[in-house]
Parts: sequence; C-alpha cells; structure tokens
Amino acid sequence: MPLRRALVVVAVLVVGVGGWWWLTRPRGPAPYAGYLEAEYVKVAPVQSGLLTELSVSRGQTVQAGAPLFAQDETGDRAARDEAAHRLQQAEAMLSNLQGKGRVTDIEAAQATVQEARAAADLARDDLRRGEELKKDGAITMQRMDELRANEQQAKARLATAEARLNTLRASVGRADEILAQRAAVDAARAAVESASWRLSQRRVTAPVAGLVTDTIFRPGEQVNAGMPVVSLLPPQNLLVRFFVPEPDLPALRVGSTVDVSCDLCPAGLTATVSFVSPQPEYTPPVIYSESLRGKLVFLVEARPAAAASLTVLKPGQPVDVRVHR
Repeated sequence: MPLRRALVVVAVLVVGVGGWWWLTRPRGPAPYAGYLEAEYVKVAPVQSGLLTELSVSRGQTVQAGAPLFAQDETGDRAARDEAAHRLQQAEAMLSNLQGKGRVTDIEAAQATVQEARAAADLARDDLRRGEELKKDGAITMQRMDELRANEQQAKARLATAEARLNTLRASVGRADEILAQRAAVDAARAAVESASWRLSQRRVTAPVAGLVTDTIFRPGEQVNAGMPVVSLLPPQNLLVRFFVPEPDLPALRVGSTVDVSCDLCPAGLTATVSFVSPQPEYTPPVIYSESLRGKLVFLVEARPAAAASLTVLKPGQPVDVRVHR
C-alpha cells in the first residue's frame, strides 16, 4: 500500500512538471542557430617603408580621418623638395625665354630709331631740292648721285634701327624653344605633384569609423606595401550568418526582416537579409542544433538593424534567428 501511494505521488509530480513545461514552452517555430560574423577593414600602406608611429591601440574607437600610423618620410620629403627646385629652375628658364630686352637697351634703340628717321627725312628733303635745282641746271650730276646715295643709306640705317628695336621688344627665345620649355615646366610640375602625393601617403588615416580590433606591426618594423597594419571593424560591417533547410528557403528573401536574440543582445534586435546563397551545402559542423535535421542547408546573411551595438555584439557570438512568417 505505501508503494502504491508513492507511485501515485510520483505520477502527479511528473504530470505537474509536464503541464508546467507545456504551458511555458516557447511559442512558434524553432529558431535557426547562427553566429555573428564581421567584415574587417584592413588598412595598409601603399608604399614599403619603416613604421615610425602607431597612433591607435586595440579596443579603441576611431572616427573617419583619424590618424592611424605613419612611415618614415625622409626620402619622400627630399624627393619632393628636389622636384620643387627643378620646377623653379624650369619656370625661370621659361621666363627668361619669354622675356624681352632690358629697359635701357630698348630706350637706346628707340633713340637710335628716332635719329635714323630724322636723318632719313633730311636725306629725302635734300634729294627733292636737288631734283628741283637739276631742272634749272644749278647742280651737277655728281652732286645728284651723292644725294641719292645719302637718301638710300639713311633709309637703310632707319630699317636697321627699327629691326633692332623690334628684336629687343620681342621674346629672347624662339617659338619652338619656348614651346619645349613650357613642356619641361609641365613635366616638372607633374613631378612635384607625384612626389607630394607619395609624401602624403606616409601618414595613413582611418578610411571609415570603427573599432580597432588589431594592430599587426609596431614602430621600428619594416612594412611592405599592401601589408595590413591596423584592422578596423565598422559597426555596419557586422552580420548574422545562419543556415536554413531547403523547405524553409521560400520564407527568406533579400530584404526580409528576421529577429535576432542572444544572451547579450538588446531586446527587439532585428536584421535585414542581405544574401541568400544560391547553392546548397551540407550542414556545417560549426552549427550544433537539434532543430536542423536536413542534410542540405543554405547559407543566409543578415545585417543587424542596431549596428551601433558593437559593445554588445561580438563576432563569433552564437545567436538565434527567427523568421517573420
């Protein structure tokens, strides 16, 4: 009799516990098991060089444009200065070719022209008077020849003086020389711009705002071009990865909203599906869930709406995903 009573008490307890579980069990379909993944921004120099400064540390949050690291810029600064001096030299040569004669030389040439013009006018007037006297026979033929020669010489002196004045007023260099020197100036200016750009690349800033997750090199180490020095995690680069069996795939589309929950996730966290794999795969070993019975599943990625919660959401953190149906 006591044994029968004990069995009855155990049965009542079992039924009671089972009823309580039935009333408090989670409603709706079982969630998909997933994890948080991150797309890191690896910041690397564009040139090889010695790392001289590291301005950030792991765990630090930086804004876009904040200094991250710097390389030795001695060689690039010298190259920039050399290119700048070459540009100044080329511009000076171009200015010299385009320049005119000295002011004093031009003024002297102008005076010579005026003197030659006056002499030419006088010789012309003398020749005209001689021709009038020739009509009356008051002048010899020899004197007429002298007057004609004087008039021609005066014209020639005037033409020479004007030509010299025009030369002094014109550019020193010829047109082809000036054109070639202009090309040299353009090449020197391009060299300055190139050297300035290389110098500016020695100091690297953050391309985006985010969390510094790692610093790979330390000051004093040689860093080759393209090798990451700082790893950044922007908040918008967090995503949720989970796998769904083939029968549930129609409920998920790019742009669909899913609910995300975890031990530290904020309440009401949602994510937007950004990628649905077009190819199936076997259930990955990283996911251990009794609710995933299918052999073939599809990878789905969704980006959390509350992307600013980097202090709570961590890459690799397991999450549960529920689809809005």
